[in-house]
Amino acid sequence: MASARFEHLLAGTAVALALALTPYTGGAFAASEPEMTAAVSVPESADLPPPSVRDIAVAPARTEAPAAQTPPVEAAATPAPAKAKAETTNSVPVTDGTKFATASVGDTAVVDKLREQLATGKFDRILGGKKDRATIEAFYASRDFAPLWIADGVISERGKAAAAYLSGVDADGLEPSEYPIPQIKAGMEPDALAEAEIKFTDAVLTFARHAMSGRVHYSRVSADIVYDLAKPDPANVLARIVKAQDAATALDGLNPPHPQYKALKAKLAEIRKGSSDVEKPVIPSGPVLKYSAKDKKGQETVMEDPRVPALRQWFSLKDDGDTKYDKPLADAISKFQKEHRLQVTGQLTQGTLDAINGPKREKTVDIILANMERWRWVPRDLGDTHVMVNIPDFSLRVVKDGKLVWKTKVVVGQPGKPTPLLSAEMKFITVNPTWNVPPSIIQNEYLPALAADPQAMDRIGLKVEQNPDGTVRIWQPPGDRNALGRIRFNFPNKFLVYQHDTPDKHLFAHEKRAYSHGCMRVENPLKYGEVILGLALPNERYTAERLQKMFGGSEVNINFPAGIPDHLTYQTAFVDDAGALQIRDDVYGRDQRLLAILKGSDRKMADIAVDRKASSSSAPVRMPPGTFGGSGGGSGFTFFDRLFGSTPEPAPKPRARVGSNDRRNNSSPR
Repeated sequence: MASARFEHLLAGTAVALALALTPYTGGAFAASEPEMTAAVSVPESADLPPPSVRDIAVAPARTEAPAAQTPPVEAAATPAPAKAKAETTNSVPVTDGTKFATASVGDTAVVDKLREQLATGKFDRILGGKKDRATIEAFYASRDFAPLWIADGVISERGKAAAAYLSGVDADGLEPSEYPIPQIKAGMEPDALAEAEIKFTDAVLTFARHAMSGRVHYSRVSADIVYDLAKPDPANVLARIVKAQDAATALDGLNPPHPQYKALKAKLAEIRKGSSDVEKPVIPSGPVLKYSAKDKKGQETVMEDPRVPALRQWFSLKDDGDTKYDKPLADAISKFQKEHRLQVTGQLTQGTLDAINGPKREKTVDIILANMERWRWVPRDLGDTHVMVNIPDFSLRVVKDGKLVWKTKVVVGQPGKPTPLLSAEMKFITVNPTWNVPPSIIQNEYLPALAADPQAMDRIGLKVEQNPDGTVRIWQPPGDRNALGRIRFNFPNKFLVYQHDTPDKHLFAHEKRAYSHGCMRVENPLKYGEVILGLALPNERYTAERLQKMFGGSEVNINFPAGIPDHLTYQTAFVDDAGALQIRDDVYGRDQRLLAILKGSDRKMADIAVDRKASSSSAPVRMPPGTFGGSGGGSGFTFFDRLFGSTPEPAPKPRARVGSNDRRNNSSPR
């Protein structure tokens, strides 16, 4: 081992001498030694595109030459051997953006310490174990252990830019103290400099992890949240930063790219500067104000109130110097009520006044921070065409190419039976759906009802059957009384929820609509179907009228050739289409739980997932065989056979319409 290391050092010395004696001639020199390029294969990352350009940096005693001054190897390099080309086709070369990544003469001792102490595991206490160390060691090896953040024994220009950026990440709702930058100054020993280099790298990688997937793992908030988090690969993060001309820009690019996130970030900055509407004076409580009212003699009169001047100021109306609640002010109140989904009366009610005053500044900041954190869980690519449900806003939006196509009201899950947070693909629509009652409702609601009254299900149009193995099925055939209405929108997911019609139309008149068992009831499902099918199957020309003509007693599925992403989100703070900050109630306590974690003592470990007990809501309900008068046909299919895609016949190929007996995705909380 010692002999091999000695030979390696001799080889490195020979290369260094050759470099020192060879005049630098730009790209021509790079072409003379193609076999010296180091590359390490790492998994590709969809979020972090690997560097594709390698620059030359051969000048001795170099500090941090601007990337623009280093010509790409491709411009002058000779063709690589066929074998080498084949290898790089299937792997990602990880370099620092230079051919040799040669350390300056003053950093030679630091290079040796990095090589030695990474190999021996001395830095495992900083990096968190062998797994991270192996990836980071491979990255440093690819650049011959030249430091990233140090040049000539002091912090490099790249290091200065990264340090400055990390000190200001509170603008993105993160905590700068969680990314401490070690002290790097002239005269430090090589051991200390090598450790400072690794601590700097660890701070950057911790930021990358938080920026891309959150300071808090969603599993710590609730068991009914599931997202496929973006997980940064350390080597790709470092390669991205080194390749970039500006480290700060590269780091900032790790944050969520969504316009909604960026809009919240801008509002956060406004509030912290005191330039937001949140800072407007609070309007005190008082009697309900109407534009016109009748006095005791029955004559029309205009109400007056000392709060009127403050209200005019709040709505930027002309101040006439009086206290009359006039028509312009009543119209402004009506517009505000409409924008905030309040009952539009033009009257200054207490509910309207609460919405005008909104939460205090400190609380608003916290609400925005919680929502920015949740945006880190959502997929980076929402889809060119997608559906987005905002649970606290009780709304559904269809978006194409960043523009709103259509929106509607929805009813969501009760606080005790919340609608989950997830992203899934809508794959088909079912007209005339059968509702298979989920086991949780059978167990907790319908079996007790049957025990009290054996005819209870018949009276509400539900059927009860039992298989030979004792499993109980309760279901409702298609029809006007069906709990799912006449149309269902299916996006298979582990929580068995979907969007659907409802016979309970009166619920959409309510301001707050948390009444379901977890599914989302859509106010105008036929129009929703027309919009979605117009995007998924534009040549089929589906309309609401055409869908209505399909109503009948048998299920009809309309399959999409490609899935449409459906995102169920929890936005208690968002910026509306007019650019105004909107705040909604924390219906399920998600903000409260998330903020408690962010401010709690275990916040430093909060980005690590925790195990959650699997929900038993999908486990079949069993009763002693014969409890409900026989097997009910004895089909032999389990509860899951009646869910997403499990059918007696082979799964159909994507097409516009499928046979009416397909029972996929017909059981879920409603």
